This record gives sequence, structure tokens and C-alpha cells, in this order.
Amino acid sequence: MNISSIANSIGSLAKTQANPTQKNDGATFSSMLNDAMKEVNTSQVEGYKAMEGIATGNVKNLQEAVQKIEEAELSLKLALEVKNKAINAYKEISKMQV
Repeated sequence: MNISSIANSIGSLAKTQANPTQKNDGATFSSMLNDAMKEVNTSQVEGYKAMEGIATGNVKNLQEAVQKIEEAELSLKLALEVKNKAINAYKEISKMQV
């Protein structure tokens, strides 16, 4: 086991984590939120297409279709929970006295 390669890996990892305030490729919060909503929408569309395929009998792999439906449901639940947390955080901040 070569310990020097592990030390080099840890050293490079520490260097990348040294500047946590660095932006991720210039992405803003609104653009990241937009991208996340587009991903949720895409999974919803794929889920509906899978449901349509099951209903019409045009599905080749039932397991994949059910997996897409479940993925769409979970992504929507996650988006709703994130929205609820953001609204609760906003309410808490608005209650603070300045």
C-alpha cells in the first residue's frame, strides 16, 4: 500500500476545500434553482410518458417504467419540501427585529 499517494490525494482535496466561498462556475442561486426545477419537470414528463406506456401496453420494460414513475414522485416531493423549508425560513427571518 502506497501511503504517499493517499497523502497526495488528501493534500489536493484540502486545497480544493480551502476556498469554500468560491463560486461554482459563476452559477447564481436563481440559475441553480431554475436548473433544479427543469430537472423536476423533466422527470415528471418522463413519469407521465411511462404511465401512458403502461396504460396503453406499449412499454417494453415494466420495471424501468415503474422506476421512472417513482423517480418523478420522489423528485416532486423533494421539491415541495425544499419549497416549504424556504418559506418557513423566510417567515422566521421576517419575524426578526432589526
